[in-house]
Amino acid sequence: MAENQNIEYKESWRDEYLKWICGFANAQGGSIYIGIDDDQKVVGVNNSHRLLEDIPNKIVTTLGIVCDVNLLEREGKDIIEIVVEPSNMPIAYKGEYHIRSGATKQQLRGVALQQFILKKMGLSWDDVTMDNVSIDDIDRDAIDYFIQEGIEHNRLSPSTKGSSTETILQNLRLLTTDGKLKSAAILLFGKCPQRHFTGIEFRIGRFVRDEGDLLIQDSIEGNLIQMADKVVETLKSKYLISPIHYEGMVRVEPLEIPEKGLREILYNAICHKDYTGVHIQMKVYNDHVTLWNQGELPAGFDMNVLLREHASRPRNKNIADAFFKAGFIEAWGRGMKIIKDSFAAANMPMPTIENRDGGVLVTIKRSPLFEKLYRGEPQNEPQNEPQKLSPRHETMVSLMREDLHISRTDLSKRLNVSLATVKRDIASLRDRHVIVYVGSSKDGHWEVLI
Repeated sequence: MAENQNIEYKESWRDEYLKWICGFANAQGGSIYIGIDDDQKVVGVNNSHRLLEDIPNKIVTTLGIVCDVNLLEREGKDIIEIVVEPSNMPIAYKGEYHIRSGATKQQLRGVALQQFILKKMGLSWDDVTMDNVSIDDIDRDAIDYFIQEGIEHNRLSPSTKGSSTETILQNLRLLTTDGKLKSAAILLFGKCPQRHFTGIEFRIGRFVRDEGDLLIQDSIEGNLIQMADKVVETLKSKYLISPIHYEGMVRVEPLEIPEKGLREILYNAICHKDYTGVHIQMKVYNDHVTLWNQGELPAGFDMNVLLREHASRPRNKNIADAFFKAGFIEAWGRGMKIIKDSFAAANMPMPTIENRDGGVLVTIKRSPLFEKLYRGEPQNEPQNEPQKLSPRHETMVSLMREDLHISRTDLSKRLNVSLATVKRDIASLRDRHVIVYVGSSKDGHWEVLI
């Protein structure tokens, strides 16, 4: 059998191969065969009986573990088999930590080493306590928001209302018995978590076709418990469109991307992000939206696994627990069903999810209505010959391209026409799907669709 994550061949024994045994113990376990070269040719060992004594002793002395060391015969030659069981505790080789990955051995350092040790100890990164913070660094408004959401979603008892900050944090297991806050407490409820953690921002950018034509961008900061609300509010005001239609006499303005599914995607990105990495990135294009967060899917997970019934395996257990108690997420891996059902109800394709560049990339296709809108096509009529714009309309569109935030008053002055004329021209261009205004009157912007 070829070398893989569980098998390694060595032509002869060297003490440095204790690193490989360390790597197997820190991973899934495996076997090392001494007396077989890299081409899987049996070369044998001449000192097999001495090795049967030396190798077990060196493993115990250096690594502190016991392995099965067996003498085998292949093609009339002696070979040594070392069987390594996976360890529940992190194993070190002279202060170094190694791990088997694929058919290679890698030394763990920095953040990777920290995460490895925490995982072996049954902890998550957000379990780490912080010495330089106190209850004064917790935002009470964020605590009250959490309580309100939890009560509304029937995850918290109404009697929780009015509970002290210390009580809430203790119940969430974010405050230790000696009064120290866990990192999750600051991430979830901190007044300014950016002081203590990098990469906690949520960045949104509006592009046309690729990353070279950025129109506008926003950087959203603050605690995680209120992050999704801020993101959705920003998307509604500046990036996405809410088409108006009537159901009977009722005016309805649903967000172009189903909000329930969108929120579930945001909650998952915030919950499962690797907060030792860079910020979350959302890119809004004419025909699709992408969302990327640091930290890949758990080993063995892909789109097919996510779409069927599966166990929930959060990267940040404390953050996920708080999101569950607030009613934001489900505890049994049902998030993908919520996303699938909400997009199906809106007659939109299911977003795609994949590992990309060390993180998870979600791609959401925008509604065909908006694809037509951004191409300047009529929504309900067949495409005809392109409509020609009058010279004044061409100038107005050019001014909007140059300044996405230009006001009607400024257009009136630049075009040397009355404000009433500008308003009529804008209405005409809107009706012909040449322009659209995205966002509120205070901080919205023009987009030219053709």
